[in-house]
Order: sequence, then structure tokens, then C-alpha cells
Amino acid sequence: MLAYGLGRSYGDVCLNNDGTLIVTSHLDRFLSFDPASGVLRCEAGVSLAAILDLVVPHGWFLPVTPGTKYVTIGGAIANDVHGKNHHMRGTFGSHVRAFELIRSDGSVRECTPTQHADWFAATIGGLGLTGIMSWAEIQLIRIGAPTLHVETIKATSLDEMIALMKESDDTWEYTVSWIDCTQGGAKVGKGHFIRGNFEDNNNKRAENNPRESSHQLINVPVDAPNWLLSATSIKAFNTLYYHRQFATMKRGRTSIDPFFYPLDVIGGWNKLYGGRGFVQWQCVVPFDGDASVMRHVLSEIKRAGMASFLAVLKMFGDRPSPGILSFPRPGLTLALDFGNDGVPLMRMLDTLDAIVADVGGRIYPAKDAHVSAAHFQQMYPEASRLAAFIDPHCTSTFWQRVHTKVHP
Repeated sequence: MLAYGLGRSYGDVCLNNDGTLIVTSHLDRFLSFDPASGVLRCEAGVSLAAILDLVVPHGWFLPVTPGTKYVTIGGAIANDVHGKNHHMRGTFGSHVRAFELIRSDGSVRECTPTQHADWFAATIGGLGLTGIMSWAEIQLIRIGAPTLHVETIKATSLDEMIALMKESDDTWEYTVSWIDCTQGGAKVGKGHFIRGNFEDNNNKRAENNPRESSHQLINVPVDAPNWLLSATSIKAFNTLYYHRQFATMKRGRTSIDPFFYPLDVIGGWNKLYGGRGFVQWQCVVPFDGDASVMRHVLSEIKRAGMASFLAVLKMFGDRPSPGILSFPRPGLTLALDFGNDGVPLMRMLDTLDAIVADVGGRIYPAKDAHVSAAHFQQMYPEASRLAAFIDPHCTSTFWQRVHTKVHP
């Protein structure tokens, strides 16, 4: 069996071939919320969208949020999600105060950083393999207004992009980069660097406050033709997207949804890739001032003739993740979407996985549909520690794929 939330994982960590999925959508009740302290307790099937609807009017926000709010709090913990502020706040699991874990033998554990601490660490980032989470309690962060001051800066190279990340670490809560992965040579890493901070009440003027949208504004009703997001069309789009901003820096104000969840307003956006679908891939590689590894990754993508419509580059900070199998570690992280072009794409991903594994990096299980057992076990030697906590009746398609015995 495997707990199943809203199914937004890009790979197969939420799937269970030949097994049973325990759908948690009816675990949707709020149990307690203290508007004074920002401590929230709710059942594991509550979505981040529902949490935001409740807490933002009281001046609170999620401490860490992924790029969609349509995930459950149980899924956010099981995958120990990260966001645009890892350098400030770490992962989602860093803000979990407690949760209840139900095992297939009927035992129930309330886990905290000090009570059943080993089960706490195994379940955060544990991919749903340690049992069924029934409820969780998290600490929210205070915000002065539901609007953000944002700066978008054009960068002409990877080195320039990294310099912007480093100079923004201490004073900007949220940082992220869009890069044009079709560029090579000196232009590798060219793109837009975006940084933002929540505004305070003194800066908020109601007449200028952008509309806060929580609904889909656009819907893609049918699969697009596969050529729509081909390498050629993506290259053309990226060129136009980069030059949509004429000035080197643009300052502005925006609300929560456009900044954190731009894809949530496009219903069925995945259909833009056509019937072939797409494969997402995210890695983190160490960074000590030398960006040669990330440059190598980007060069291999260009050499293979592949292109990503959404290429996101960020820098993880040095705050340790609480989970045994949590993905983030200090370094540069790159997330990419590729149209599923079959064997040529899989061969390129084999090459990328090898590059990442050989330097002590890792891929993100929540976005993986490809990594081999050998590469996964090289990237995650901690997986052997998790084995002692896995419920004997819990498994997933991902775990069956990556935890098979590797022969030398």
C-alpha cells in the first residue's frame, strides 16, 4: 500500500504498480490554528491551498512552499519539499513540529524532533514508506501583507547569475532564476534572476494591492501537437522571453499566486507537451565557487539537442534537512522539463545522472521517472538507514525501481 494525496509528484513516488493506493483526500479537516502564534494542526490530506485560504487573512504564510499549492501537507512532508527560500528557511520538514504515524500493524506514534525522533527523521522525506500520516502540526511564518516587492534582473551568463544569488542571500527571502538552457559557450546560464520579499503594512496601499487569485484563469482543453514544444520552438520562445524585459532591472509589486504559483493558474498546462507527456529532472550538485559541474550539465543538454521549456536554477543554503532521505544539500540545484522523446532523452538523462552521482550530487525523487538503482544508491547511501523504518506493507513504484539489488 501507499498513501496518495493529490498526485502532483512528477515521477512515480506516488504510484504503486500492482499494489493499493490509500487516498487521503478525506483527511481534510483543520484540527487547530492559533492566530497569535501561527501554529497550525490539520489532517494530512489538507492541501496547501486550503491552508493559505485560512491563514493568509490572519497575517501568516507557509514557511516553505513548492511551486504548486495543490499538494497535501502529508505529501509536502513525505517529499520534504523546498522552495525559493531554502537559503533562509531550509526545507518544509524544518518547520514540522509533530505528526501522527499509523503503521500497518496497528501501532500509532506521535513523532516530534524529541519524541520518536528516529521515526520523525525517517518519515520526513521518507517518500510515504514509513506508514500512513494522519495529521501534522507546523509552524507558520508571519507576513505584514499578502504582497511582495520583487526585482527581476537580466543576467548574461552563469557566473553572473551565481553572483546575483550570493549577493541576495542575506537580504532577500525568496530567490529563483529562469535560465535559457539552449545557450552555449559564454552564454550558458543566461536568463532572469528574480528576488522578492513580503511587504510590510506600511508599504501596503489597498488601492494598489494586486488581486489575489486562487482560481485557474486559463485552461488547456486538449493535448497540443508534439511539435509545439520542440527544441526549435523552445529556443525561439526563450529568446523572446529573455528580451520581454528591456531594462537590466525591473522592480514591481505582486501578490502571492503570481509569484509562488504561476503554473497553478493554467489548468492542464501539462497538455502543452502533447500526448507524449514530459519528464522532469532535478539535481543538486556541490558548489564551492566553481560552477564547472553545472556548466557541464548544461553543456550536455545542449550537445544532446534537448531543450527545456521551464529551466529553474537556485542555490540551496547550508541548513541541514531533518529527514534521512531529504533531497536538498548545499549547492546549485537545477530543475528541467523535457518532452518525453523516448530513448534519446533517456540516454541523455543517464549521462546527466552519472555526472551528478560522480561529484556527490543527487536527483530529487519527487520529480524522477528515470534514475537507475545503481545511480540512486550512489547518490543516497542513506537509503540503507531508512530500510529499518519502512513499513513492511508500504511500497511504491519508485522504491521498487531504485531499491533493487545492484550487482557489481
